Amino acid sequence: MEGLTTSRRDFGPHKVAPVKAHQYDQFVPSEENMDLLTTYKKDYNPYTVCRVDPIKPRDNKYPYSNKMEYLPTYKADYLPWNQPRRQPLRLEHKYQPASVRFDNRTTHQDDYPIKGLVKTVSCKPLAMPKLCNIPLEDVTNYKMSYVAHPVEKRVVHEAEKFRPCEIPFESLTTHKQSYRGLMGEPAKSLKPLARPPGLDMPFSNTTEFRDKYQAWPTPQMFSKAPITYVPPEDSMDLLTTVQAHYTYPKGVPARSCRPAPQIRKSGRFEGSSTTKDDYKQWSSMRTEPVKPIPQLDFPTEPLDCLTTTRAHYVPHPPINTKSCKPHWSGPRGNVPVEAQTTYTISFTPKEMSRCLASYPEPPGYTFEEVDALGHRIYKPVSQAGSPQSSHLSVDDSENPSQRKLEVSA
Repeated sequence: MEGLTTSRRDFGPHKVAPVKAHQYDQFVPSEENMDLLTTYKKDYNPYTVCRVDPIKPRDNKYPYSNKMEYLPTYKADYLPWNQPRRQPLRLEHKYQPASVRFDNRTTHQDDYPIKGLVKTVSCKPLAMPKLCNIPLEDVTNYKMSYVAHPVEKRVVHEAEKFRPCEIPFESLTTHKQSYRGLMGEPAKSLKPLARPPGLDMPFSNTTEFRDKYQAWPTPQMFSKAPITYVPPEDSMDLLTTVQAHYTYPKGVPARSCRPAPQIRKSGRFEGSSTTKDDYKQWSSMRTEPVKPIPQLDFPTEPLDCLTTTRAHYVPHPPINTKSCKPHWSGPRGNVPVEAQTTYTISFTPKEMSRCLASYPEPPGYTFEEVDALGHRIYKPVSQAGSPQSSHLSVDDSENPSQRKLEVSA
């Protein structure tokens, strides 16, 4: 097998020139001083500030002695009407309670009276034990049909020893062989210039707020002394509303209308249940299992342990395929990009004309009427007498002398 790859055969070595490093100019500090002026200090001049009186009236702590006339707008504007009262549409009250005394009996008490217990006769057959004397057959299909075969010894496959390659390894990659750096302009640094010396002065701690906004003198607030607490002399009534009004009257507990259950007492305990009485053991005979007839003849020879790949696969020598990749003609030069597109070739600039509907009175048109939808219809001056004309649309703005103009009011 050849030791060439498609990358080694198609990409040949080229000469690589060393990269030239750009040398920067030496920094020269400026001798001028910074004026430390801002746009705010230049454009916003200070003005004399005077205190503005508050618009909110002051709160009067002393009430007026005059009585206030309070008449809301609802009572003044919405007065009741002098109309007769409507009679309600009600049905006549024809119900008359019965004069007979209520007996306090329910439908359940009338329809379901208390009845005595009914003695029933049991129709269950007597429980007779039925024993089977046939012994259990412990022969199964597995015991009858299984044939034990001798197990052969497992063959252990020995792995082949590793043989290192005698050809030395080339420390070359596709990037090292094929890539060639192209010359280009070095990147420009966007780093700002270093801080020039002379700006080590301490920062002024005075601000515009401290200079112009001084504290106003505030008058002393009037505070009223709190009233001293005087504890009551009487003792507190610790009774609640429930304890005072809801007392326990002398009453009789309600009687139960449910009949008392009669417990049947007997000396002998009946331990039979419905399942024991109804579900008895049946007299049945054991059926023999249905065994399938063997139709497969097992081989007497042992298994050869060969797979389809080991039995039929034949190794073939590798075939060197021919590469269909076109030959590389070399690096392409710096060819300028063609700056022509379909838009730059086929685009024709047109003049943008103003829409006639944007004028308050369109030039070359006279007002005719307002239609039912509220549109103002204008007619050209040349066709003021002819009634046959159509409305002007956006596509017909180039020929306004032969169309009508419709404007929304």
